[in-house]
Amino acid sequence: MREQPAATELLQAVTDFLRDDALPRLDGLTAFHARIAISLLGIVMRELEQGPEAEAREHAALRTLTGSKGDLDALNRELCARIASGEIDVQTPGLLPFLLRTGLAKLAIDQPTYSTYQRLNNQHDKEGGH
Repeated sequence: MREQPAATELLQAVTDFLRDDALPRLDGLTAFHARIAISLLGIVMRELEQGPEAEAREHAALRTLTGSKGDLDALNRELCARIASGEIDVQTPGLLPFLLRTGLAKLAIDQPTYSTYQRLNNQHDKEGGH
């Protein structure tokens, strides 16, 4: 039995307080810093909600793309090294879709309201990319 709220619920409560109660009473640099704090709390909440699944998809795609095993960081380093050496390039099947999916997943967490993200994500969805 879970008796305490989830981390995302706690973060949402703090976000709501800052946005709805504190921010209207602030001005100048303090209000600006409060807006930054609200934005950062949103990133943390989305990371908690979306991050594990996004990392699992990235990890699986990297294993397929590189044909190697290892943790996410090691496979990312391997992919970067293989791109830098020219072994893998834009002609490599799966590379560009992987980079697009991974970039979109990161933007979904960091900047989901970014207009270019929304346009690319909608285009990617229409093409059956998710």
